[in-house]
Amino acid sequence: MAEKRPILLILPPVAKPCEPPAGVARLAATLQAAEVPCRVFDASLAGLLDLLEQPFETTDTWIRRAARKREQHLVSLRNPDLYRNVDRYRQVVADLNRLLQAAGKGPGKSNGGRIGLANFHAPDLMPVRSGDLLRAAETYGDNPFYPSFSTRLTAVLEEFSPEVVGLSVNFMSQALCAFAMAGWLRRHHPRLRIVMGGGLVTSWRQIPGLRSRNPFEGLVDDLVAGPGEQALLNLCAPDAVSPERPTQFAAGMLPMNAYLAPVPVLPYSTANGCWWRQCAFCPEKAEGQPYHPLPGAFIREDLKRLGTEMAPGLIHFLDDALAPRFLAQLTDRPPGIPWYGFARITAHLTDADFVRGLKASGCVMLKLGIESGDQAVLDALHKGTRVEMISRALHTLKAAGIGVYAYLLFGTPAETEAAAGKTLDFTLDHSDCIDFLNLAVFNLPAHSPEARALNTRSFYPGDLSLYADFEHPQGWQRHQVRRFVDGVFKKAAPIRKILAHDPPHFTSNHAPFLVMAAQ
Repeated sequence: MAEKRPILLILPPVAKPCEPPAGVARLAATLQAAEVPCRVFDASLAGLLDLLEQPFETTDTWIRRAARKREQHLVSLRNPDLYRNVDRYRQVVADLNRLLQAAGKGPGKSNGGRIGLANFHAPDLMPVRSGDLLRAAETYGDNPFYPSFSTRLTAVLEEFSPEVVGLSVNFMSQALCAFAMAGWLRRHHPRLRIVMGGGLVTSWRQIPGLRSRNPFEGLVDDLVAGPGEQALLNLCAPDAVSPERPTQFAAGMLPMNAYLAPVPVLPYSTANGCWWRQCAFCPEKAEGQPYHPLPGAFIREDLKRLGTEMAPGLIHFLDDALAPRFLAQLTDRPPGIPWYGFARITAHLTDADFVRGLKASGCVMLKLGIESGDQAVLDALHKGTRVEMISRALHTLKAAGIGVYAYLLFGTPAETEAAAGKTLDFTLDHSDCIDFLNLAVFNLPAHSPEARALNTRSFYPGDLSLYADFEHPQGWQRHQVRRFVDGVFKKAAPIRKILAHDPPHFTSNHAPFLVMAAQ
C-alpha cells in the first residue's frame, strides 16, 4: 500500500472573515476519513486580523480613532448585542474596513493594494490575466499580506511538514493573494506539490483552451475543477477507499470563535448542484454540474454530531437552492439550531402552514432570487415563477417572521427600462416584506450557451475573463441600466430604507444576526 502524503489546505485572502471556509473544511473531512494527515489554515482570517493589529501612524482623524477602538470593535462583532443597533453596527464595520484600506497603503508596500473585509485589488495587477497572476507570484514580497502569510506558513510548515499544499480559490478577491502565496511556496519550498482548486478555478477550466491546459505550469502543479475530494485522495492516498458520505465539515481544524460573528457559524451543503437547473445564464447548467443531494437521514445525523462537537449558533446552508423536499424534512425534524439559506420561490412558500413550520424549525432568513417584477423577464430567464406567486410568498414569509434577503437583477437581455420600472413598482409594493436587498447589474457569462446569440465584446481585457459585454437586444445598454439603478431605483424612500439596513461588506452573511437581534 502506498504511503499517505500529508496535505495542508489553505484559504488565501480575501474572503469574508465571518464563518469558516466550507470548501476546505469539507475536503479535510474526506481526507480525515481516509486517515490522510491533514491541516487547514485560514490565511484570509489570519491575514486580515494581522493587518488590523499593526500600528497605524497617520494624521487622519478617522483612522486614528478607529485604531484606538479596533480591539473593542472586534469584540463587539463577536457579541450579539451589537446587532441590536444597526447604526452602531455599521459604524464598527466601517471603521474596521477603513483600517484595512489604510493598511494596504502603508509604508514599504510598493505594490500595496485596496484591502477590505471582503475584497482585495492591486493597483497594477488584474486577476483576469494569467500573466498578472504569474507576476503576483514572482513579486510575492509586494503583496500586503506577505508579512502575515510568510511568517505563519513558515511556522505551520515546520511543525507539520506536508508534501502537498492545496489552495482553495473561490473568488476573484482571492486570486492575486493565492498566487503570491504559491510564488512564496515555490521559492522557499520547491519540493512541495501545489494544487489549486475551488469555484474560481472550476470556472477557469470552462474557458475554451484551458479545459486541458494549465497556464500556470511550473508554479501550480495541478488545477482541480469541480469537487476536489477524489482528486486529493488520488494524490495523497491512491490506495485509500473514499468514504461514501463523509461529514460535510471537519470539526476542530478551524478557530471557530475567531471569526467575526456573534455565534459560531456552521456552513453546510446538503447537495451538489442545483435541483432546478433551468435558469438562463446559469453557470451550473453551463458547466454541466449534476444535482446530487445527500440523503435526509445522513444530513440529520451529521448535523446532530456537528452540533454536539461544535456547538454552532447558526447553520448556513450553502446550497444553490434548498430543495422543497429538504425544506419539508426540516419542518418534520428540525435541526435544533437556527438556520438560513437560499431557496427558490415555489408554491411551498405561499403555504402559511408550511412556512410557519419553517419558522418553527429554526429558519431565520431565506435568500430569494426574485430577479425581476416583470413576468416577461422572468419567463425569458426560465425562472419558473409567477409574479403573483412571489407576492404571496413574500407576504407569507413576513407573516411568519422569516427574514427575506431579496436579489434583483437588472439589464438582462430581455429587460427594458419599462420592465425595470415594473420591478421598481413591485419592490415598492412589497417593501414592508423585504428586509434586505441585493441589487446587481447583469454580467453576461462569456462562455454560456446564451451568449452565442448576442453581439458580444470584451468586458475585462484578460485571458481568464469570465464575463463579456454585449449589445443589448432591447437597446438598454449597461450605462443606462446603471443610471436607472442608481438614479431612479435607489432614490425611492422605501428602498433607501431597506438599503440602509443592509450589512455593509458582510451582506447576507451578517443579515441573519440582524434579523435575530430584532426579534
